[in-house]
Amino acid sequence: TRDPELRVTETSGVPVARFTVAVERPFAKEGQQDVDYIDCVAWRWLGETVAKFMTKGRLVAVEGHLAIRSYETQEGDKRRAAEVVCDYVRFLDSKKSVKAPVTEEEEAEIPADLPF
Repeated sequence: TRDPELRVTETSGVPVARFTVAVERPFAKEGQQDVDYIDCVAWRWLGETVAKFMTKGRLVAVEGHLAIRSYETQEGDKRRAAEVVCDYVRFLDSKKSVKAPVTEEEEAEIPADLPF
């Protein structure tokens, strides 16, 4: 739905990339296609690699586990969030669709499947 956001944790300096995957439902209501938006997080080198190569609109598959976390807003409201903590990310579209223009060296560097 947008390019990944790469950050580094304040305490340990670990890279973490956050992104959202849009998943179309196999059925439609009154001609409208329903879409679910799933928050994902990738840590360490996987997060760095995802942030480097993933762009909005790329077709990807993610594998990981569901994590539910609780947090408190600045107003003091308690909230819960669900996200997929990625173990693997696979790009399902063409390497050439990553970023334009792409040099031959950059194209050779683009993984089709993460982790390598």
